[in-house]
Amino acid sequence: MRLAVATNAETLARIRQPLANRDIHAEHVPVSERTLPLDGSLGEFDAGFVFPSRLMEGGVADAMLDVPWVNSREDILRSRNKAGALARLSAADVPTPKSVLVSNPVNDDDLEAVWAQFDAPVVVKPNSTTRGTGIAKVSDFDSLLGVTDYLDLVHDYRATGDRSYLIQEYLPDARDYRVMTIDGEYVGAVERRLPEDALAEGQWKHNVHRGAEATGVDLDPELRELAERAARALDIDWLGVDVLVTEEGAVVNETNARPTVDTATKYESDFYDRLAALIRRLLQADVGGGVEPL
Repeated sequence: MRLAVATNAETLARIRQPLANRDIHAEHVPVSERTLPLDGSLGEFDAGFVFPSRLMEGGVADAMLDVPWVNSREDILRSRNKAGALARLSAADVPTPKSVLVSNPVNDDDLEAVWAQFDAPVVVKPNSTTRGTGIAKVSDFDSLLGVTDYLDLVHDYRATGDRSYLIQEYLPDARDYRVMTIDGEYVGAVERRLPEDALAEGQWKHNVHRGAEATGVDLDPELRELAERAARALDIDWLGVDVLVTEEGAVVNETNARPTVDTATKYESDFYDRLAALIRRLLQADVGGGVEPL
């Protein structure tokens, strides 16, 4: 079985051999930062992993490859829309941080009314970015207006598709976990934490791409169950669930339908068996003309 992988980063390097040991051969298919004749070919594959992050190029790759994806374009969009995901989770009684969606343009009075709903500081977060990009913590209303002024400038550009952002409560000293799920079930977790010197300098984003370290953990059963509830609420087969834990409890902060795969030792022993089973189930459902129930 040939698996088209739309990334050539850490994930491909880590999944290639374990999947090959299970007769699934993962190969990189470049779909962005290149020229691509539309009457050409990307090769013959049986399935894709994961739908490309650039959705326009992904649409071209999808048409050329004509394969089922783990995850699909719809899955990617359902998770990438942070506000939409949080709304779905809240409707399913999954605890989330207090958040307000701002859809531009709004005036300063609207923002002041939102500010009044929170205790400072707050987090301002673009609605569809990843890796902590564009996220700011602000401690006063003037600073909030400064950040949102920059967002207004970006959103004024006509080609900008997403003109929304989140204002969200800040949870100081929260422990940050990335929990991996397959078919709505827990398969492993890491705790992400900045080095102590970075914390002492005032850094606060525990993103690996911002310098945080990811350490495999044996997650508490209640946190596993929380991540599973989130994955099932979003109905996404392959999902990273970001859980923040404070003395007051745990919340699902974000989800990622294109999660980076870490080293196998940080996951359950059957991680790759279950990932391979998911890929095969997807292919069988596609051949059979429908999606099999979980």
